Amino acid sequence: MLYPLSSGSSKTSTLCCSSSPMLGIAIGFLVPPVLVPNIQDRDKLAYHISIMFYIIGGVATLLFILVIIVFKEKPKHPPSRAQSQKPALTSSDALSAIIRLFKNLNFVLLVISYGLNAGAFYALSTLLNRMVILHYPGEEVNAGRIGLTMTIAGILGTVITGIWLDKTKTYKETTLVVYIMTLVGMVVYTFTLNLAHLWVVFITTGTMGFFMTGYLPLGFEFAVELTYPEPEAVSAGLLNVCPQVFGIMFTISQDQIIGKYGAMPANIFLCVFLTLGVVLTAFIKADLRRQKVNGKNPKNCSSSWGLPPDGLAWNSEGVMDRVLRPAT
Repeated sequence: MLYPLSSGSSKTSTLCCSSSPMLGIAIGFLVPPVLVPNIQDRDKLAYHISIMFYIIGGVATLLFILVIIVFKEKPKHPPSRAQSQKPALTSSDALSAIIRLFKNLNFVLLVISYGLNAGAFYALSTLLNRMVILHYPGEEVNAGRIGLTMTIAGILGTVITGIWLDKTKTYKETTLVVYIMTLVGMVVYTFTLNLAHLWVVFITTGTMGFFMTGYLPLGFEFAVELTYPEPEAVSAGLLNVCPQVFGIMFTISQDQIIGKYGAMPANIFLCVFLTLGVVLTAFIKADLRRQKVNGKNPKNCSSSWGLPPDGLAWNSEGVMDRVLRPAT
């Protein structure tokens, strides 16, 4: 999907584009409490909800039309040397690719750890309003603003980690550090939620969101490195399945724990699984297969795209870039 965005900062582009769903989530935190007031009249409540759904449907339809008109299948030239070789290296058999991926221990560990992190984020986002109102009654609008703060901070986190990854190529180290900071942020949020200071909740959720949401696109980039030359659509699909499973499990479990024991035990429940995710991430070996291909001699690269045209060349990162010729 991101191949048309061929540029010298591929990871930054990927992570910036990956942050766009977070913008939708941020709007989802902010707008519904404004459009749907907390009223007892069911008819008026249904009217406000229907207006919100019509707005969502209109925006989704507009985006669908724009995707059909604007999006291209692939760029004129490959965005990286690894991509230029990919048609000759990968199989179109999705089932065989899935079997091979499940034999890749590093990828399996990443899928589980990614699922734990993203599942915790989904559960936390779903139940954030309930947990905030439990400790701060009547603060529905501020609960939405807290969710907005968490998500906006996460968008900033994705951009910063993307730039850092472009500069350093430290996939495992960056992923592990961000995961650890996510756990630290979750622990701090857990033990400060009931302090009766709403501004503290804004700060802790913002810090936690910076790392928790910032981690999500890192997982996709790391997965591509670990699974190359397998089709990215297959690895990304498997990476997306696990969070849905964990998200459902965590949401149901947290909901039950909140009802019986309160918000703190429910958040400690998530802290335990995030700790497990940190341990699993630490065991992942940094087998950066795509980087190894990008480091090869470009003369050995051939594909349906062909070699870089005049005025373009592979840079040291394996990304196609313009050649600056000296003036004559």
